[in-house]
Amino acid sequence: MAPNDNHFPSSKPSTTAPPPPPIPNGSTTTKATNSKPNPIPPRQPPIRQQLYSDLQQQQQRQRRWQRPSNRRICCCCCFWSILLLLITILVASLLAIGLYVVYQPRPPSFAVASLRIHRFNLTASADSSAAHLSSLFNLTLITKNPNSQFVFTYDPFLVSVVTDPDKILLGNGTIPSFTSGEKNLTSFRGIVAASAEARELDFGDGLGLKSDLKRRSGLLDLKIVMDTKVEIRMGKLKSKRVGIRVSCGGIRGSLPKGKAVSMASTDKSKCEVDLRIKIWNWTF
Repeated sequence: MAPNDNHFPSSKPSTTAPPPPPIPNGSTTTKATNSKPNPIPPRQPPIRQQLYSDLQQQQQRQRRWQRPSNRRICCCCCFWSILLLLITILVASLLAIGLYVVYQPRPPSFAVASLRIHRFNLTASADSSAAHLSSLFNLTLITKNPNSQFVFTYDPFLVSVVTDPDKILLGNGTIPSFTSGEKNLTSFRGIVAASAEARELDFGDGLGLKSDLKRRSGLLDLKIVMDTKVEIRMGKLKSKRVGIRVSCGGIRGSLPKGKAVSMASTDKSKCEVDLRIKIWNWTF
């Protein structure tokens, strides 16, 4: 090309890239396209919150292993005591039911074979303010043990003769202690039940008894009441002594005339045996 030739810029776009824009903080970099952002460090919890969390964990561990309170110990003792008591009662009940099914025990039977009235004197004072009674009864008692595996041992009996149904005491006596063996029949004759000479009665009892004798022409409805304690034995096993009451009703007699002895009717008499359970001052 000649030196006088004019140069004109080419209409083609330039292939060179423009320089990168300046960084706002005033620094420059040669490799802006290859740069990566720095990672943000994790946020650490405050020191006070971390200490409180550690304290809570320590308290929970101490509470988990701490000694139980007295209230909890008392509740546990009561629970186990009641549970053992219920188990004991259940075992005793099952044992009693088993013995009853196997041996079929029956209560002893009693009967009044005869009753004689030797003396019965009822007197009232001149002003009818008091009454005095003097009596003497003689009875025969029969008792039977219907069991073949049990033996009954009785304490002394306290025998009382009372009116029926008013239960006015007319005389009392005793029967000595005895043992009724298996399938045994025991008879007591000449049991004396008497009232002391001129024993004073309550005003109401004396007046009522006198009017009844007058209205019924000297007839008396009597009842024999006997209280004692009995022990039951089966081989080497022994029960505790329990109280029983034997009540024999349906006896009718008449007043003796002079020195003659009056025989009471005991054909329709019937005796019942009841347990006497005493709790403090109450007897059932």
